[in-house]
Amino acid sequence: MEKAYKIVLVDDEEDILEFLSYNLRRSGFEVLVARNGVEGLEIIKEEKPQLVILDIMMPEMDGIETCSIIRQTPGIEHTLIVFLTARGEDYSQIAGFDAGADDYIRKPVKPQVLVSRVRALLRRLNPTEQPQDIIKTKDFIIDKERYIVIKDDQNIALSKKEFELLVFLTSRPGKVFTRDEIFSNVWGNDVVVGDRTIDVHIRKLREKVGTDSIRTYKGIGYSYS
Repeated sequence: MEKAYKIVLVDDEEDILEFLSYNLRRSGFEVLVARNGVEGLEIIKEEKPQLVILDIMMPEMDGIETCSIIRQTPGIEHTLIVFLTARGEDYSQIAGFDAGADDYIRKPVKPQVLVSRVRALLRRLNPTEQPQDIIKTKDFIIDKERYIVIKDDQNIALSKKEFELLVFLTSRPGKVFTRDEIFSNVWGNDVVVGDRTIDVHIRKLREKVGTDSIRTYKGIGYSYS
């Protein structure tokens, strides 16, 4: 999915450019680099990336001014912007948000944090991504907020544990969950239940939801596929 996204990285420190661009490309992003705000703006206007990562302190044009110009330029004004800031630069963070930044990352930058923040921001650009409270499968729709399951435009009445078990199984289609994993996530480790509890709930789910997609793996557990 990330290969569709283009990122412009603007920083005057060569080692940071190399380090960050390497980790972003490794995660599947297309990365263009610039060494100051002036150069960065030229690339941004021409390439129209989905996201820009800006250092604040740079020669010729700093990150704050660059951010302000991006926000005032038709065609790129909605570009996602992330600032790189040194520890303790609270004033820079405030100035960055005032200029229109979407987020900031503290230096020294940890690759995992960088990629996670970038992915989280880019998810805003995907309007087709279903809400976290809704699970859509080939058989039914689960509304986690309202505790309902809809199949063929009809609500299916489930008990609380039946519902939670169905949500857990459909959270990762195709994965075989062990009985221990199901007990721990649906009932909790502090609750004592009988050995047949899971089997009974699975049978009831199959009866109510009317699907053969909940599969039994003898001696292991269950999966939804």
